[in-house]
Amino acid sequence: MKTYGLIGYPLSHSFSKKYFTEKFLNEGLHDYQYELYPIENIDSITGLLANYPTLCGLNVTIPHKVNVLQYLNELDEVAEKIGAVNCICIKNHDGENYLKGYNTDAYGFEESLKPLLEPHHTKALVFGDGGATKAIKYVLNKLNIEFITVVRKETPGTVLYQDLSPEMIRSHTLLINTTPLGMSPNVDTYPDIDYSLLGPEHLAYDIVYNPLETAFMSKAAARGAKIKNGLEMLHQQAEKAWEIWNR
Repeated sequence: MKTYGLIGYPLSHSFSKKYFTEKFLNEGLHDYQYELYPIENIDSITGLLANYPTLCGLNVTIPHKVNVLQYLNELDEVAEKIGAVNCICIKNHDGENYLKGYNTDAYGFEESLKPLLEPHHTKALVFGDGGATKAIKYVLNKLNIEFITVVRKETPGTVLYQDLSPEMIRSHTLLINTTPLGMSPNVDTYPDIDYSLLGPEHLAYDIVYNPLETAFMSKAAARGAKIKNGLEMLHQQAEKAWEIWNR
């Protein structure tokens, strides 16, 4: 039996479990399973690995994408540059687990974003600055898209929501929500910006996928902006993880 799973906390719902369970079923992989491992403290990963010796790979979600790094034996080059991991490949070497970390969020985001980009999408506003945001920033740098990170509590290199000027919102035509705002069950929440300043030249991308159209997306679409949710990003990163686990 080969076991894969997701670590994070809380894990009230999981795209990954449904996705991989269906994948195993459709591909006739009867000796494969995907489980949820809600661990509040990342220190629990050592016990998890000891208790589940058939584990071959893990996905990592909030809040462990950064604090899991200390438990890994090696980082992929992209994950090292990003400073966050959402995929772990587990190999057993002489009875000892060897954990290598990857970031497939960056791949998923880039592949789902690129077809939507137009020549005027040269500046972005990134809402939030958590673990998932690191992958977003990496991709924006790779694509030579300038960005401003917008947060509620000021930290170095960021801008507060209330300090966004109308000109900043108008000129930064790519808007990316990396926060949980709008995620079920809190579907009425959204990044606090002046949506009346948006227009057809704007692209509003939300990494949230539940619901499929968040309040952020709806408010942007009402002003004529193009919108995109995080579902394709999830599909892309999941397939990349599967490729990594089976190398």
